[in-house]
Amino acid sequence: MRRRHRITGLLGAIALTAATLAAAGPAYAGTPEADPPPAEFGTDWHDPLTAAPPVTRPTTRSCQVTLAEAQFRDFTPYRGGYTPPAGCGTARWAKVVLRLDGKVKGRQYDRLGHLSLGGVELLRTSTPQPSPDGITWSVEKDVTRYRDTLARPQPVEMLIGNVVDDTYTGVIDVKVTLTFYAADARTPAPDTPDRVLPLTSPTVTTPRNTERLLAEVYATGSGGGCEEYWYMTTPDAAPYSCKAADGPHREVRVLVDGQLAGIAAPFPTVWTGGWSNPFLWYVTPGPRAFDVQPVRYDLTPYAALLNDGRPHRIEVSVAGVPAGQSGWSTPTNLLLWQDETRKVVTGALTRHEESEPTGHSRWTPAAPGARHRLDTEGGHGLTVTGYLNTSHGRVATTVSRTVRGTSVHHWTDGENQDALTATWTDEESVTHGPATTRTARTYTMDGETTLGAGDRLRTVLSLGDRADTVTLRGGRAVDSSRLDDRYTGDATYTANVPRDQRHAVATTSARYRLYGSAAPGGCYDRTVATAQGTLTVDRRHC
Repeated sequence: MRRRHRITGLLGAIALTAATLAAAGPAYAGTPEADPPPAEFGTDWHDPLTAAPPVTRPTTRSCQVTLAEAQFRDFTPYRGGYTPPAGCGTARWAKVVLRLDGKVKGRQYDRLGHLSLGGVELLRTSTPQPSPDGITWSVEKDVTRYRDTLARPQPVEMLIGNVVDDTYTGVIDVKVTLTFYAADARTPAPDTPDRVLPLTSPTVTTPRNTERLLAEVYATGSGGGCEEYWYMTTPDAAPYSCKAADGPHREVRVLVDGQLAGIAAPFPTVWTGGWSNPFLWYVTPGPRAFDVQPVRYDLTPYAALLNDGRPHRIEVSVAGVPAGQSGWSTPTNLLLWQDETRKVVTGALTRHEESEPTGHSRWTPAAPGARHRLDTEGGHGLTVTGYLNTSHGRVATTVSRTVRGTSVHHWTDGENQDALTATWTDEESVTHGPATTRTARTYTMDGETTLGAGDRLRTVLSLGDRADTVTLRGGRAVDSSRLDDRYTGDATYTANVPRDQRHAVATTSARYRLYGSAAPGGCYDRTVATAQGTLTVDRRHC
């Protein structure tokens, strides 16, 4: 049984997620005037969808392989085998797209899921919560970068942990496929890692001719307990049901042989039961709720150290989690590019500068009849430089990253009112040879849950996921992109009553904007909105 605090626990379990969700039903064809939404939620609603773009696909010859097909009723994993297709080339594909199609009906929580191939994490996902009449949904993800793993027969493992009984009746039925698109003269195969190594233990030995090294960490607060809501935890002295000795500041760290090699701000994902109000998420999940994107680190400055042919320790941790407390999952893949004309690439780590990490909270007790307040801020900076003597000359790499988070948390005794306003920034600069790529990420959360008269629970919430990326060469911008993914929702229902007596209402809106080289045609802008589970707006602006 999960330990839940009052506001965020009124409906029970919440889980986790991954991959780009494609629209799981037909685009809305009516208008609010012609087809008005119901006065309140019924027994069915529109299938889940996001405003995010689907994965673009080449027009070349394609081949499809079924990776997994299973019904999840408990915590028994699906295990199978994978063989690459024979009709679309041998590993140098133009693109590989993973697709999960799911269906579930009845009553069920959102559930954590993952899929691995040869130990390499391909997909981290969670499920939407079903209607009594049933829903279908789909998730798509570009997995071309795992070419090294996909090129060989591999064992498959998938699990969406679930509980089915007389109350929670939803059996999660999924099918996962891979579609391979052949490369040709017009659509060549992209540059992908030569090796993909799952970090199944802290000790790893990398190829001695590695000239580029990235780590991707699927870091998620999950598994029940307060780390699902890490951003709302309070120090022990404050009278709140979710505790963390040092407050809510969190940071995902990578260490190489005990030395800090990478830092990042975790994304504050809200799952589809989050903030005690699943009516916010039945149709439009929050940013990344169906797309657990890994945190990426450029570890190339450490390649020379790792190229000595000996085992080394690469470890991932989450700073700020109380000692001995679980609740974070950090599966990690290492992506390596090799110098084809050299057996050994030498070099050195030449610079390691770290600012003193900060992370502190100040609790202001509530006056009679007022709210408690917790002010939190934290930050950290890291710069590392290394060089490699490659077959195309000496190449230096400098990685600088600065993370910062600020939040204000208000709540009443008994937690019948619970509110948070927070901003996290993660700014990164990577200079590799003559090119510099700068990325500025900003994550925002502003919401309040109130349990009022008649046990009417209302949640008003807005979430933001923004990133600006520019690549410079010779001081001139040669590539850029901008992402702005925003969600707003307002939902009310009667708590502590049977499902058919909740009299739930909700309006939600999600707008996904992507500009520059990362967007199809340079511009993507889509808005979807709902009322009582009915899709009322589906508008494209580009």
